[in-house]
Amino acid sequence: MTRVQKTVFILVAIVALVMGLTLYKALSTQHRQDPTQLLDAGIVLLPQSRSLPELSMTDQDGQPLRVDRLTGRWSLLFFGYTFCPDICPTTLAQLRQLKGMLPAQTRDRLQVMLVSVDPNRDTPPQLKQYLGYFDPAFKGVTGDLDTLQKFANAVSIPFIPGDTSKPNYTVDHSGNLVIIGPDGTQRGFIRAPLDNEKLLKQLPRLVDSEG
Repeated sequence: MTRVQKTVFILVAIVALVMGLTLYKALSTQHRQDPTQLLDAGIVLLPQSRSLPELSMTDQDGQPLRVDRLTGRWSLLFFGYTFCPDICPTTLAQLRQLKGMLPAQTRDRLQVMLVSVDPNRDTPPQLKQYLGYFDPAFKGVTGDLDTLQKFANAVSIPFIPGDTSKPNYTVDHSGNLVIIGPDGTQRGFIRAPLDNEKLLKQLPRLVDSEG
């Protein structure tokens, strides 16, 4: 190989490398989420994922459920209760609507779960019946008050237990959603009130970013 051929070969290799890096950067930018757009959609991701505590609860079918084993799918957790007069039915209706708007691939990787903050009234049958009004695929979970408070505090969604001595008591709770990744760790929150139009654009990018 002559000196000229070597020079041409080196130049071609450099050009190919530059083009490859440019293409990689373009593709990476395309798939990387813009933090500003995420925040605008109400999605707040934690700087570092957070492990869930080893707590045993009961689902809407009366089966035991370990909250630290919510793996394999993305989960949106909403801490509410079935006798809630406003926030809960509104949020669950919005989640039903959002689910119907999402691409099939995203829907298959996502589950919605209501964590009851009213164990006094929310038995598994009550949870199952109530969630069936919105979407039979929605999950419900309950447990004793101490376990529920430990879970809520662990994911930074505290609530104030209701005064069960009063008829028709209410429970003060947040309308935010907890985002759990497929590895079973908390990834962040979705702030209330939900904006389905913006979530429709941002949520699939998050959920489809990993299996």
